[in-house]
Parts: sequence; structure tokens; C-alpha cells
Amino acid sequence: MSVEASVLDEKYLTVADNFEFPTWKSMGVNETNDKVNYLCGNSLGLMPKSTREFINKELDAWSARGVEAHFRNEITTDWVDVDLPLIPKISKIVGALESEVAVMGTLTMDLNSLLISFYQPDIASGRTKILFERGAFPSDYYAMYNLARLKGLDPKETLLQLEPLEGEFTLRTEEILKVLEDRGNEIALVCFSGIQYYTGQLFDIEKITQKGHEMGCTVGWDLAHAAGNINLKLHDWNVDFAAWCSYKYLNAGPGGIGGIFVHERLSKGDDIKGRPRLAGWWGNEANNRFKMEEKFRPIESALGFRQSNPSVLDVASLNSSLDVFEAYGGIEKLREKSIALTGFLEKLLLKSEYYGKSSDKPSFEIITPTNPLERGAQLSLLFHPENCMEKVMEYLHSHGTVCDERRPNVIRVAPTPLYNTFEDCVNFVELLDKAMVDI
Repeated sequence: MSVEASVLDEKYLTVADNFEFPTWKSMGVNETNDKVNYLCGNSLGLMPKSTREFINKELDAWSARGVEAHFRNEITTDWVDVDLPLIPKISKIVGALESEVAVMGTLTMDLNSLLISFYQPDIASGRTKILFERGAFPSDYYAMYNLARLKGLDPKETLLQLEPLEGEFTLRTEEILKVLEDRGNEIALVCFSGIQYYTGQLFDIEKITQKGHEMGCTVGWDLAHAAGNINLKLHDWNVDFAAWCSYKYLNAGPGGIGGIFVHERLSKGDDIKGRPRLAGWWGNEANNRFKMEEKFRPIESALGFRQSNPSVLDVASLNSSLDVFEAYGGIEKLREKSIALTGFLEKLLLKSEYYGKSSDKPSFEIITPTNPLERGAQLSLLFHPENCMEKVMEYLHSHGTVCDERRPNVIRVAPTPLYNTFEDCVNFVELLDKAMVDI
């Protein structure tokens, strides 16, 4: 037991008891029921213990009322409004007004829906380009590539991807701002990841959004790795739109329901009524929805971008997790612990005799920014030589530790403040060192 870790674990609250942990037995390591060291919340968050109860209540409503639970669900919420109780909870997590968020769809579906609406290239003026990072999550690249095609443009000419300077792993904010300054009149849309999935870099959302607007660009964000991880202020930062998933730091389960943000200046009045979009009946005014009229009158909020009624069970799962966030004290308090927790892990890793790039023995380096304000909970470890990473992963797993690999040579480690402890970090680094010895 590390004395320093013990002191820090006394200082910072944990609500780990609210979560189900896989065990050595359930993971097929051995027959003990000791919980594994789970450092993979950046890929799939753990299941809150309350999730079963939340879902079972909806199953009870289905059993008791069938279709009538849409309008007479006395157990929870009428299903026609099942997503609405989540709006005030999720708006706090992403720093938005309640009118600016909706719970709907899944990440890439939501992102595509927003891109179709907000990417409006002007061929006559030459403002057609989409600015984002090279090495973005492949799903985002596919979305941008085919968005250009859908608009009748050549993706090779339309996609403007930035990459780090030679010898560096992450993008410098000043380089992004310079491109916007120099080529902003060509750029119709800016759409970076809030946190880059591979390196763990947190982009300066406020500065990039501000510069994009100065240059006349629409600015949106993929917040898959940011929602529930960092303290977002989407309304105050004047972001145009954003989408996120809920199965990572929001702990809503595999493939869980996602969410969107549309700034209030773009989600009401003439703009919302005239803006083209992928539309469906759940985005239509609630009072007219069941009249079955062939007239679309979008709700004047982010809810107007919904297309279909949401999955009741998915909503229940997300709701159970959002209650845990509130029990902890909110995202600001979580972020405070997260900065300390990830910083502690970084300090331990830097002390490892295997840290740094070595030519004569297996080694690793951290490619995530060292500035706590330029990262979330994740640290990405780059291993040398390349075949070293898979051996380390195999060793970690066989010793009850779960993290995430990205071939050919990166392991992503994410101490999640809701359920991870400082002692978890100590245990991970001790095991990592032992794995390196055995290579």
C-alpha cells in the first residue's frame, strides 16, 4: 500500500461502490472474485449498480401496460417524454442551457445528422473546406469524406487535415489558429475531436471556436472522449454544435444512446424553422406530433433535431449513470479529482526505469500532453520496440488489469475518477514494470 496514494484516496471522494466491477473469475484470469484493476473507462465505462433497477422498472411498465405505457406509465415517466428528465442532468455535464441539448441516436448517427445540417459549402465563393485533424477516429473521417460527396464535392479537395509537426505527437493550438487565420476564407466547417482518441490531447475548444467564428466558419465538435470527462462550457464558448456518445465516461452501456448540442442562437426562431436537416416525427412540435399531419414544425430547441422516439431501455441506463454524477457533486468536482489522479499516474510512470525511448531495452514514453489542461483522464503510452506492446497487454490482462490497446504500439490508460483510486495507479505501474522485465 502506497502511503501517498492512501492519503490522496482519503482526500478525494470515490463512488466506486456504486459500480459493478469485473472480477478475476469473470474475466477468466483465475477463480478468485477479486475485482480487476479497470482502467478502461475511455473505451467502455463500468456499469452502475442501479442500472438494473432503472431498466427493470421500464420492463415492469412494459409488462403492466404494454403500449399504454407511452401515455400512462405510473412507474417512471410516460414513454413519450422518457428522455426529458435527463435534459437538465446532461446539460450540466456539457455546460449548456437545457434548450440546447437532446438525448438521441448514437455518436456517428448524431454527428452525421448535424453535419448534414450545418455544413453548407459556398462553391461560388470557394468556402467549401472541412478542417479537422489527421488521425481522427476513423468513423469521423468516413463521415467527413462522405459528407463532401453528398454535397457534390471532391473529398480530396475538400478535407483539410492538420497533423503534428515533425517529431511531435500532438497538434499545437497556435498551428490550428494560424491555418484558420491564413485559410479561413476557404473553410466552411471546423470539426475537431474535443479530446483526440489516440493521443488523449484536449483541444482548446474555446480558442479554436472563437477563431473559427472570426473567420466566418461554422464550428462543431465530436465530444466522444470529452463528455463526462472534462468540464465543458459549450454555451459560454459559443460552440455551434456538438455530438457525443454515452458509453465511455458517461457509463450508459455498450452502444448507449448519444446526445447533441445546438447553440440556442441556432435552435429557435427563423433559423431553426428554415434550417435543412434530417427530420423525423420526434423533432416535430409535441402538440402536433400525433395529428399525423404532413407538415413539419420543428421544436424550437435542440429537441427539434430528434428523428425517432428514443430507446426507453437505453434512456433508463443513461439516467442511472447521470444520477451517480449528481451524487458525486457534479462534473467540476470530478474534474478536480481527475486532474490529480492522472497527474499522480503520470508521476509514477515518469519514475519507471523503462520510461523514455531506449535502443537497448524495451521502453515506453507518454505521448499525451503534460499540461493537465490539455488532456483528460487518459494517458497514451507509446512502446518500443513495436512488438513490445502486445506482450505487455497480455501480461497486464493475465494479472487482472484492464486497459486499451491501439495497434501497433500504444496502450491507453484511463484512471476514471468516479471509480478508480490512486492505489489503482500504483498497482498499474508496478505491474507494468514487471511486464517490461519479462519481455
